[in-house]
Amino acid sequence: MMQKTVNSYWKRTIVLAVVLFAGYFLAAQQPDSLIKVVPEETVVAATEKTKKDTVVKKHSPRTAAIRSAILPGLGQIYNKKYWKLPIVYGAIGISGGVFFYNLKNYKDTRFAYKVKYNMRQPNATAADSALFSKIRPNLQPLSEESLRFYRDQFRRDVDYSVLFFIILWGLNVVDATVDAHLKSFDVSPDLSLRIKPGHSEMAGTNGISLVLSLKDKRAR
Repeated sequence: MMQKTVNSYWKRTIVLAVVLFAGYFLAAQQPDSLIKVVPEETVVAATEKTKKDTVVKKHSPRTAAIRSAILPGLGQIYNKKYWKLPIVYGAIGISGGVFFYNLKNYKDTRFAYKVKYNMRQPNATAADSALFSKIRPNLQPLSEESLRFYRDQFRRDVDYSVLFFIILWGLNVVDATVDAHLKSFDVSPDLSLRIKPGHSEMAGTNGISLVLSLKDKRAR
C-alpha cells in the first residue's frame, strides 16, 4: 500500500514537472514565434531607400536654388563646388561694374545736356551759367546733340547691364540646382561610353549609335 502511494506521488510529481516545463518552454518560445523573418531583399531595399533619402536630404536641389537666389555662390558652396566661386563672382562682379560705369556716365551726360540746354534758353540765369563749371571737363566741349546721343546710349547700356546681371544671377541659381540634382548620379568608373551598331529607337533608323550609360544611385 505504501509502495503504491509512493509511486502515485512520484507519478504526480513527474506529471506536474512535465506540465510546468512544457508551460515554461511554450512561454519562452512565444516571443520567438512573433518575430517575423524579413527577406534579405527587403532589408537591402530598405537600406538603399535610406541611402537615397540621405542623399536627397543632404543634396537638396531646392536648398541649393534658394541659397543661390539669396546670395550667388552659396549654392555652389552647398554643393561643395568651390572651384566655381571665382567664375560666379567674376561674372556677376563684371556685370555689376559695367552697370555702375554706365549709370555714372548716363548721369554725367544727362546733367551736361540739361545745363547746356538751359543756357541756350532766353530766360537763362546766372545760376545756369554757374552750373557749367560743374560739368565734367571732357564733356564741356561737346555739343548738345552729342551729349544727347551719349546720354541715350548710356541709358540703353544701363538697361542691358541690368538685364545681363539678372541673367547671370539666374544662371548661378540654375547651375547650383543642376549640380544638386547630379549629386544622385554615380560618377564612378562604372560609367560607360560605347559604340553600338544596330537599330536606333530614338532616330528610327539603322546605323551606329554612341551610347553613354549613366547609373543613377537612386535606381540601385
